[in-house]
Amino acid sequence: MVTHSPLIDSSLADLPLVRRGKVRDVYAVDDAHLLIVATDRISAFDYVLGSGIPDKGRVLTQLSAFWFDRVADLVPHHLVTADVSRFPAVLAPHAELLRGRSMLVRRTTPFSIECVARGYLSGSGWKDYLATGQVCGVALPSGLRESDRLPSPIFTPATKAEMGEHDENIDFARMSDIIGADLAARVRDTAIRLYREAAEYALGRGIIIADTKFEFGLDDADTLTLMDEVLTPDSSRFWPADKYAPGRNPPSFDKQSVRDWLEGASVAGKPWNKKQPAPSLPATVIAETAAAYRSVATQLGA
Repeated sequence: MVTHSPLIDSSLADLPLVRRGKVRDVYAVDDAHLLIVATDRISAFDYVLGSGIPDKGRVLTQLSAFWFDRVADLVPHHLVTADVSRFPAVLAPHAELLRGRSMLVRRTTPFSIECVARGYLSGSGWKDYLATGQVCGVALPSGLRESDRLPSPIFTPATKAEMGEHDENIDFARMSDIIGADLAARVRDTAIRLYREAAEYALGRGIIIADTKFEFGLDDADTLTLMDEVLTPDSSRFWPADKYAPGRNPPSFDKQSVRDWLEGASVAGKPWNKKQPAPSLPATVIAETAAAYRSVATQLGA
């Protein structure tokens, strides 16, 4: 793969900017469509860092397009095309910037819920289990170890946080209060089906999907729709199957090397307090992280 200079900010001055997220910039194309541009920004501990990861946005787009196509028979999705040659004429002046890192999507009204499916006990789920014996209100057997495979996948929602804030894990009852019981049940069941399908495929490629976050919404016909990004290293915890062992936190195909470096980083001679300004990453960490993102796409056959 050709390595490009990292794109930190997209600038499409002739298109209205709808929102700028930690990684993605979203523009209005027309009344029915949006353009999602995946930059090479990287965030950690809920802050966007000053350094970009070369080709990260291209890998995220490549993987999302791959998974949208693969799970299309399980749930409708909002992707129209990731092929810039099929974009509307209004986007033609930006073709070079957009190529490989953008998706034309149908407008969809998102839920204010992060829809997490877990097959393994790790991350915030492990911390919750240690404290309560549950994960987001889901009771689990006693005696589980960190990174243990769960008896069956579970659905653990969270509320979406503003930039710089943490998502808050909630139980299914709270989610039902927010979006309605019937719709919450459909989202939960769909998320579990998607996770099972993806986890089985990935395991055949030597990758364990420990957990993943889905985004859902409703289209203009009130159809439940999968949206945003799907099963990428930014939204999922991917472990190499040949290095997996319960009882510890396995290595992962994501930005773990960034987090590890930041834990020992300093700003103005003092340990970073996980507030802005965030330190810039050294070249070695940038290269290691870029390689991790590329390798998961290659191994999955995306």
